[in-house]
Amino acid sequence: MLHLHIDAEWPNPRRLKRVADIIREGGLVVYPTDTIYGLGCDITHKKSVERVYQMKGKDRKHPLAFICPDLKNIAKYAVVSNAAYRLMKRILPGPYTIILPASREVPRLMLSKSATVGIRIPDHPVTQALVEQLDNPLITTSVPSIEQAQFDDPAEIARRLPFLDVVIDCGLIAPQPSTVIDLTEDVPRLIRQGKGSIDTIPDLVLIGE
Repeated sequence: MLHLHIDAEWPNPRRLKRVADIIREGGLVVYPTDTIYGLGCDITHKKSVERVYQMKGKDRKHPLAFICPDLKNIAKYAVVSNAAYRLMKRILPGPYTIILPASREVPRLMLSKSATVGIRIPDHPVTQALVEQLDNPLITTSVPSIEQAQFDDPAEIARRLPFLDVVIDCGLIAPQPSTVIDLTEDVPRLIRQGKGSIDTIPDLVLIGE
């Protein structure tokens, strides 16, 4: 396993290129976001996506979200209405997962039964620079927990999960889930309240109310 210390504010491009090269070859990476340390791989590498599912113990019926570098890139993988674009432009980058109708570019393994995808653009310099280096979306899911504990320390992640390929170490991160917003319909719907504020999102429908 490669355990790399990278500055959270001024990430070293050479180190991130090294990580991106490993991901392209099928490697699994733990990396920082604005909410948690995420576990990921290249969205187009089927065997790596399968490894993530196995590590998480997730059913294939529960698709994984992925990270795009910017709003323009999202349009390649999802159908974005004008209203959805305006809202995303207001809140992204940020601690939100956006549910959108999937485009044909999304691998079948990543699709839900309803043909939707979860997309993130985290507000974190390392994550953004890494996805730009990779030039493909990056799977994002939480690091598998052990004994009901969520990891906030990358050194502990590396010690507990030695079968990973790369751990990017940016110090401690207090884990908080992202806020999940469904934009597949005309009116935005709140699926999960997390770190992201919902105060500035007009006409938001709270599921269950």
